[in-house]
Amino acid sequence: MITGDISARTTAYADLNLLKRATANNILGRWGQVRTLPKKKSTTITFRRYTALDSTPVVLQEGVTPTGKSRSYTDYTGYLYEFGDFIRYTDVIRDTHEDPILNDNIEALGDQADEMMDKMRFGVLKAGSNVLRANGAARADINQVVSADLVRTAVRTLEGQKAGFLSQMIQGGAKINTYPIPECYVGVCHTDLRPDLERCVGFKGVEEYAANMGPIPGEIGKVGKVRFVGDVNCAPWADGGAAKAGAGYTTLSTSGASSDVYPILVFGKDAYGVIPLAGMNAMETLIHNPQASASDPLAQRGSQGWKGWNGCVILSDSWMIRMEVAAKG
Repeated sequence: MITGDISARTTAYADLNLLKRATANNILGRWGQVRTLPKKKSTTITFRRYTALDSTPVVLQEGVTPTGKSRSYTDYTGYLYEFGDFIRYTDVIRDTHEDPILNDNIEALGDQADEMMDKMRFGVLKAGSNVLRANGAARADINQVVSADLVRTAVRTLEGQKAGFLSQMIQGGAKINTYPIPECYVGVCHTDLRPDLERCVGFKGVEEYAANMGPIPGEIGKVGKVRFVGDVNCAPWADGGAAKAGAGYTTLSTSGASSDVYPILVFGKDAYGVIPLAGMNAMETLIHNPQASASDPLAQRGSQGWKGWNGCVILSDSWMIRMEVAAKG
């Protein structure tokens, strides 16, 4: 770790606060199968999923040994990538600005790390092959909003593929902790879809939940067995659908002509894998106070930055479905 000219204690403090900030609203990092890669290892990691045994009834015959079964598995390789960024500041800002620059910058960098990892995971997961559209046969046909029937179809599809319900959630923080939740599937979508979800038949808002439900950070509410969570990083395909007024109502449109198409990622247990932000060594804080050097003889420039490794991989397309919908204007 590069510590610049600050003490190890200050660096550890900065690392911890950056990590706390970066995991506070880490939506897509809360549901994947977790694998932590130790330091000084490969940049790839393998997730192994065993296939279910054939359950066709085997009638035993007296004195005859049945054939038996062999257990098979599929390996999925996740690739780790290093992410990071930094900001510059000058000795003038440090010496004359009334706010604590170090803490303010750490907060900003933590928020950036959170969003960067969330966008990375969203980019991986929205590329899944299991798709359910609000209308039409292609994305370019879409100009209808999410409905209770569409959600029920998604649930039926996942249950038909034996996708397990989620029963615990990873809690944000420096350590990997989980806590139980009632069994459900989780749907992650842009917050623009909140009004359409609230109009779905049978929608139940968070305020209506029983005491044992425990709201998920950013949760909008539930429809049937799916609990929906809002995430502004789940960006739509701008103008990706059909005419914005073609369904009898006006939909949101970037250009004003075609409907923006919003993905809703609905998944069950072990649908994907993540290498999460967890542990004191998961992210490194790099802080350089202004120091005299050959390139900066008057010690006028400093910087604060972060870097860390992370990755995401789809483990089962059958246990995750992407609903594609428009949003009512």
